[in-house]
Amino acid sequence: MRDQLSFILNGETQRLSGIDPTMTLLQYLRRVKRLTGTKEGCAEGDCGACTVVIGELHGDMMQHRAVNACILFLPMLEGRSVTTVEHVAGADGSLHPVQESMVNSHGSQCGFCTPGFVMSLYAMYLGENQGASVDDVLAGNLCRCTGYWPIVRAAGEMRSYPRPADEAERLEHERARLKAIAHKETVALEHEGRRFLSPARLDDFAEIYELFPDAHIVSGATDVGLWVTKQHRDLRTLIWTGRVRELRTLREVGNTLYIGAGLSWSELIGPLGEYAPDFAELLRRFGSVQVRNAATIGGNIANGSPIGDAAPALIALDATLVLREGARRRTMPLEDFFIAYGQQDRQRGEFVEGIEVPLAADPDRLKCYKISKRFDQDISAVCGCFNIRIKAGMVVEARVAFGGMAVTPKRASAVEAALMGRAWSLATVTAALSAFDEDFTPISDMRASATYRQRAAKNLLLRYFHETQGAAKTRLVGPLAAFA
Repeated sequence: MRDQLSFILNGETQRLSGIDPTMTLLQYLRRVKRLTGTKEGCAEGDCGACTVVIGELHGDMMQHRAVNACILFLPMLEGRSVTTVEHVAGADGSLHPVQESMVNSHGSQCGFCTPGFVMSLYAMYLGENQGASVDDVLAGNLCRCTGYWPIVRAAGEMRSYPRPADEAERLEHERARLKAIAHKETVALEHEGRRFLSPARLDDFAEIYELFPDAHIVSGATDVGLWVTKQHRDLRTLIWTGRVRELRTLREVGNTLYIGAGLSWSELIGPLGEYAPDFAELLRRFGSVQVRNAATIGGNIANGSPIGDAAPALIALDATLVLREGARRRTMPLEDFFIAYGQQDRQRGEFVEGIEVPLAADPDRLKCYKISKRFDQDISAVCGCFNIRIKAGMVVEARVAFGGMAVTPKRASAVEAALMGRAWSLATVTAALSAFDEDFTPISDMRASATYRQRAAKNLLLRYFHETQGAAKTRLVGPLAAFA
């Protein structure tokens, strides 16, 4: 076991001990290293002014991704590299093509948001920002001067500039440094009664959580980070999933897809595009690129939010949850995991290890609809997911699940019963609409009224029916798709 944090900052190895486990990367960069190019705007992972690029090894290959430094705890850098805006230019001071295109396109106005845009575009330039488009960059990086079009032009032009002569050498240097600090030991950091535990093996993770069952498990910190930056909570013990490779497994087992709980949403968009295309499209509306690069499927489920968008889709797919406590495992239908508001069927010392999803013969059957005030970076007022199988014109299977309609993600059991065994027709669907009133009694809040939610849910079933009849599905396409 080690009591020292090891990571690479702008090409140089850092070894730290005695640090506050909940110090954010942004705080460390600005207050300790005086790297003030990285800005604090919102301190909650929304505005992108604090964007940096994280690198990590996958075997011998290196992966880079843009993340928000404001909600990333410093110990989550173990075994990783971080590049800030100060290190993008060449050693001789020459501008990187991303920076040069921003300058020549007049992409900076007051300049506060500019470093974040540069780092998001830098990850795109490296080709490893998990398939992000310019639309995605604009969703995760806000310009307070509303000067987006020059930034869009810069994104379109940056690859036309000559590639830096030393870039390959710098990346290889980074890879060598990462290999030099790689290890499989558990890292345990303690400071003033707070501890951060970072195991590298699944068995070690399970053993540690048995020893500290009241600890907070942290994966991407896209939620837990706000507990510190916004709520100023004093978190005593944190256990991080990020180094446990077994939790980032994706594999087919017979006719089932097994998804490790530690996989990020960015890592899942591509594979799920093959197994459940509409679920993958829903994932593209999860937060921003920076959030999707950090947030995990296991964290989303364990959080148990009634407005989390993943659960309705997975319930509609008849997913099974794999829970582990020590060496013991148990499984349950995902829909049974959510008991009441803020309460899940998870025992002390038990954690979400993975999710098993049956592979459908017709992957296009699942349709997911998210109703929110903004297309990107917004929480759903209603999220409805439909998986209805039709055979010889009759409904032979129906799984309909919603978020935002109850205190937990919930199936529309009465609606399903009203559809089952009947002809798949407008008359059947129309008759089933009244069953929504048996299934749900939604509340009114800042996102939508109860009446709106109920009406929207009913209309989504009608929309699903018309789409199965060949009616064209309206797909929102960003105005910047030409640069995707």
